[in-house]
Amino acid sequence: MNLPALPFFLWTAFLLVGCLPKKAVPPASGPWNLLDESLQSSWQEAGIPDEGTLELTDKVLTLPPGLPMTGCKFPAWNTLGMPGTNYGIEYEAMRVEGEDIFGMCTFPVSSHSSHATFVIGGWGGVLTGISSIDFKDASENSTRAEQKFANGMWHHVRIEVRPEDLRAWVNGRPVVNVSIKGRQVGLRPGYIDHCLPFGFATWNTEGRIRGVKIRRL
Repeated sequence: MNLPALPFFLWTAFLLVGCLPKKAVPPASGPWNLLDESLQSSWQEAGIPDEGTLELTDKVLTLPPGLPMTGCKFPAWNTLGMPGTNYGIEYEAMRVEGEDIFGMCTFPVSSHSSHATFVIGGWGGVLTGISSIDFKDASENSTRAEQKFANGMWHHVRIEVRPEDLRAWVNGRPVVNVSIKGRQVGLRPGYIDHCLPFGFATWNTEGRIRGVKIRRL
C-alpha cells in the first residue's frame, strides 16, 4: 500500500496516538467504584463553613477536623444515572483522631423524593443510626444503636436502600433494619444538605473513607 506523502514526524505522531491507552469509562449500569481513577475528579468539598480541606490520595478520602464539621460530595451521582432506590452502598471508614462522627454517609432515597444519613460514631463516639425518620434524628428514633469504635481502625459499612425499608451493617453486624413505608424520610437540620446528592461528613474528628462501591440490588 502506498501511503500519502507526509512528513515522518506526522506519521510518528499518528502511530503514538493510536497506541495510547483508552481512558476508563464508568459503567452505565453499575456496579460503580466511586474512588476509581475515572471518578476521582468528581469528588468535591461540601462547602460547609469552616470545614477542613478535603484530601484524596491513593484512593482514600481524608476529611480533616472542621469547626465543627467537614464534608465532601459526589455531584456526578445524577449525571451518571446512578440509582435512588433498590441499591447498596459499601465503604470503609476510619476515625483517625477525635471522639465523634467519623464517616457518616448521606445518600438518596428516591422512593420518598428525599435523602437520609447513616450516622456512625455520633453522640459521644458510639452511636449509629439513620437521620432522620419522621423528623427524628438517629439519637431519637428506633434505628439508634451503640457500639465502640477504636481510632486508627477501618470499619466496614454496608447500607441497603429499598422503597419500603433501610438496612445497615457495621463490620458485618446488623445495626439498622427499619420500615419507611408511609413514613417521612429526610435530613437533620443543618449543613448536612451540603453533602447532597451523595457524600460523607465528620464532626470534630479526622476521618478517612475508602472502598466506596455502589451496586443495584
